[in-house]
This record gives sequence, C-alpha cells and structure tokens, in this order.
Amino acid sequence: MTRLILPDTDRVLSRQTGWTRAHWEGLADHLLDSLVPYFSPGSALIELPGRPSRSGTASDQLEGFARSFMLAAFRIAGVRGKGCEALIERYARGVANGANPEHPESWLRLTPRSQQMVEAAAIAVALHETREWIWERLDDRAQQHVAEWLGGFIGSTTHDNNWRLFQVVSEQFLASVGAPYSQEDIDGGLDRIEDWYVGDGWYSDGDGQAFDNYIGWAMHLYPGLWARMAAATPGAAYEDRLTVYRERLSLFLEDAVHLVGSDGAPLYQGRSLTYRMAAAAPYWMGALLDATPLSPGQTRRLCSGIARHFVQHGVPDERGLLTLGWYDTFLPTTQSYSGPGSPYWASKGFVGLILPPEHPVWSDSEETIPLDDADQVRAMPAPGWLVHGSRNSQVVQLINHGADKQPLAEPSGVEREGDPHYNRLAYANHAGPELSDEAPRIDNLITLVADGKSSARGRIRRLGITTRTASSWHNAWLGSEGPWRIETTSVVHGGWEIRCALVEGPAGALVRSGGFAVAGDSLPAATTSATAASARNDDGLLSAIVGLYGYDEAGLHRGLGANAFGPHSATPYLTAAHRGEPLVLVSAVVLTRDALRPEALAEGIDVAVDGKTVRITLPGGGSEVVTLGG
Repeated sequence: MTRLILPDTDRVLSRQTGWTRAHWEGLADHLLDSLVPYFSPGSALIELPGRPSRSGTASDQLEGFARSFMLAAFRIAGVRGKGCEALIERYARGVANGANPEHPESWLRLTPRSQQMVEAAAIAVALHETREWIWERLDDRAQQHVAEWLGGFIGSTTHDNNWRLFQVVSEQFLASVGAPYSQEDIDGGLDRIEDWYVGDGWYSDGDGQAFDNYIGWAMHLYPGLWARMAAATPGAAYEDRLTVYRERLSLFLEDAVHLVGSDGAPLYQGRSLTYRMAAAAPYWMGALLDATPLSPGQTRRLCSGIARHFVQHGVPDERGLLTLGWYDTFLPTTQSYSGPGSPYWASKGFVGLILPPEHPVWSDSEETIPLDDADQVRAMPAPGWLVHGSRNSQVVQLINHGADKQPLAEPSGVEREGDPHYNRLAYANHAGPELSDEAPRIDNLITLVADGKSSARGRIRRLGITTRTASSWHNAWLGSEGPWRIETTSVVHGGWEIRCALVEGPAGALVRSGGFAVAGDSLPAATTSATAASARNDDGLLSAIVGLYGYDEAGLHRGLGANAFGPHSATPYLTAAHRGEPLVLVSAVVLTRDALRPEALAEGIDVAVDGKTVRITLPGGGSEVVTLGG
C-alpha cells in the first residue's frame, strides 16, 4: 500500500484550490509509482486487479501500459526529462518489448475495430511527446517494430465515432518519423469529424445526439494533438485545420466553463465516467493551443479544482490505483469495454503538464470562474442543454433536452430503451442516476406505469431552447403497447427547474415523475406530504419534488447499491392517475444544500392552466407562459 503525499497548499498563488504544479506532479508521480508492482517482467504490460473487459485480459494489460504511458509522457515532456530517468527507462523498455512480435510480452496486433486501436493512439501520442527521450533512444530495430505495429492502422477500419481520430494521430506519428502511412486515412478521419460538428464549438461523438465528456476529452483533444504531430512532420499541411480547431475549442470552452462546480466537481453524465480527471483535458488544451477565452489563472483554477475534488473523495485508492468507478469502485458506472486499465485515461486530464513550469497557467495567480462569483444559467442549444449552477450550494445541474446517444435513423416500432447516463431529464455534479437493473425507473424521468411495466425515455425529439426554457418530447411504451407522447418543457428559476408536461397514456395507468436521487453512506432523511417529497443525504444535499398542478400523491423510493455517490440512495417522486385524455402536469424539482421546506415552493409559485397553456407566476415577480402540444 502507498499513501499520497502532496505539498502544502499554496493560498497565495492558488487562492481557490491551493494547488500548484507541484501538486499535479506529485499526483502524477504517485499514480505512476503505484503501478510498478503490476508491470510485467519486460515492462510491456500492466496487469491490474479488477473485472476484465469484454476485450479480454491481453487487451486489458496493453491498456494499462498505454494509458499510463500517456501520463508518463506528459510528466516527462513538461520538465524535458529532468528527474524522470526511471520513467524513461521503464517505458522505453516496455515499448521495445511490446512492439517486438517475437517477445513473449508482444502486444496484440491491430485488427479492424479492435480495442488495441484505442491503446495504439495513446502510445503514438506518448511517443510523439517524448520523442527526444524515448523514441530517439530506441534502436533501429525497435523503431521498425513500433512502425510495423502502428502500421496495422493503414487502410483499416475503426468504429465510426471518436475512434476515427485514433487512426489519425497514429498515422500522423508514423508520417512524422518517416514510416509508411496513408494520407488518405488521415484526411478521411479529419474530414469525417466535420460531419459531426453541430455548432458553437460542439461535436456529436458520431452520428446522432451523442453529447458527453467525449466532446472535450476526445473530439477537441485529438485534433489538437494531431496538429502538434503534423507540425513536426516535414511538409505536412495543418495550419488551416488548426485555425478551425482553435476557433471551435474556444467556443466550446465558453460553454464548458459552466460544466464544473466551484468545488471542482464535474457533471456526472455520459459514458466512461471512470476516466474522472480527464474532464480537465479541454481546459488544458485551450491553453496548449492558445485557443481559450479563459485566463491562465482560470484554466488552472478549473483543472486543479477537478483533480483536487477526486483526491478529496479517495481517488486514487489506498493502493494508489484508479479503480473502476466514480469515487470508489462502482461497476455500474462503467461499460462492458471498461477494464482495470481503463481508468488511466484520467491521464488526459494531465495534458497541462506538457506546458513548462514557467508558463502562465502555472505561474499566474488563480482567478475566479463565473460560478465563484454568482449563480449561473447557460443555455447550450447545440447539445440541447440548460445548465444552471448555484454558487452557495456548489451544485451544477444539467437539464437535458437533446443528448440521448440513440441511432440516427428515426426508430420504427418499439424504441430501444435509453441509457440512464443519457436519458434522464436532468443530471448534476453531486447526484447521479440510479443504475440498478432491478430498480424501477424513477429519478429525473416522467414515465407511465401499468401492469408492472414502466415506460422509458429513448429518442429525444427537440422542440426548442431559450435562455431559461427548453422543450422536447419522447415516445413512451409499455412493453409492446404504445407509443404515447410525453412532452416536457423545463423552466429554470432561482435554482429550481419547473417541469411542465403533457402526457398521453392509457386510462388506468399511473404517471410517475421523479426528482434527483441523492445518495450517501447512510440512509438519506426523508419527508413526504400530499404534494411534495424530499430526501437529504449525510452531506446536506437535498432533493425535492413538489406538485404544482395535476399530481395526486407524493412518495419516496429508496435504493441500495444503485448509485455512484453512495450505497444508500433515495428518490422523491409524484404520481397522477391517467384517465386516457392528455394530462397536463406541473412540478418543481430542486437540488440544493439550502434549508428548504418543499411546500413553500407550492405556496410561492402560482400555476394557472387553460387547456394546454400553463401560466407560471414566479416568486418576486415575473411569469412564464408555456404552451404544450404545439
């Protein structure tokens, strides 16, 4: 067992987080040193404990090496190899042995759409960034073996999403060292991501509405790293593309600055969340490419906040390892492609170490981000999100009317059930969806329930978004029966979300509307009344849902082992009986650390319904009119 020891906090240079470059280097060194006992004798593989991925243990062991090599590369490059001799020797030896097809630890060959392609890209990036200290120290035979191994990309096929960029960076590295490569592959991959650009700095990760952290730690990261490789390739044309990538990254960061709490907690939404600190990657890349609206002090404040947040929540574990989960080991957070080495793509969040110690992101004083100074509301039309953050509660909420990660083609017949990491109406940075297969679908969903079946939210059809409202609809199915249309409009006011819904359904069904699930080490304290329910966890985080119109009863669902934020969870919900005619329902959803009597919301918000028109009179004056079924 090892213990993470970091320098004392520096509140002069880093007033908000106390973290400096020394903290980042200390964390990186601890992560890398803790892997030493798990290296194979030839240093080409890392065999970590944990559940194997669907790709098998040979792939998992390559993954552990490749992803940690990326972290080592950023650490080495930023100090130009000084003091990193052991790291350099270890990974140079591993590369030489792993790429050698005759070595007993030789890496799996690259085959179309294989997991090895992902890891090859990490190795290509790492070799480029440590070219002077590792690539150039390899002998001709080892370099030839590496080129032949990476050459498995040439003319091959990847998955049609961010994987296209793995081929791009790997073959660009080959080009930069004078090895065989395909310019057609490189251009084809870079051209393909243009099809997924949706504006305002946002890409979809492949066809459809696939919006999550991959936009920052893949779709913006790899084009920037590709440009660094292309700049080292004689005769390579990259300036025009780089200009576009820089403009898009800067636009993206105008939104992304709002996706992290003032305590550094990033939003829990989307897949591969076990990469954790990788959420910092796009902010660092903005500084690395000089393509950011953020000051150097804001950049470090954001990134250090993210890293510090996970450290404060027990990451890495007592062995110094990154486990499969969010804070602790929690396998429902992961996907079937996640193996024991997968979490080491946290390495992407350390890309800022490439910048030398004298760079302003390290030497300037920290500066505040918007949420440090005031509550925030940000409409993000490209992904279909409304994001609002509370300065006092340090809670960021994402209201989702656009991200579903569903197939692009309009479905026919019964629709595929959505992934809970994408299909919820809202997500947050201190609360996550319930992930048990056995548990009912309640949190942040409006569902139909009948005969032991409940509907789901799959394909999201957008209706519109303004500065404080967003609308969409989806089809609800009860088994093979349906579809019934459920339309929802969200209105943000004062840290609350007011949900107006028009629900079609069969007579006799129950409509159930859930708030956030909150979780902790002990049972959340709960209260219920005729029209409101709430639960507060042991960290003081309160989830409440209040019926403002049309609901009949309130209740609370308790979960065990179903939530990434703690073993005990609770979700407040409302219900209404459906009579076969479209039903108008209005509720208020709250996630806060403030003292709050949920019934006070019902007393302070006046709702009048005329047909399918909802007029909401808000506390302190002002009103919103929502027309449903338009």
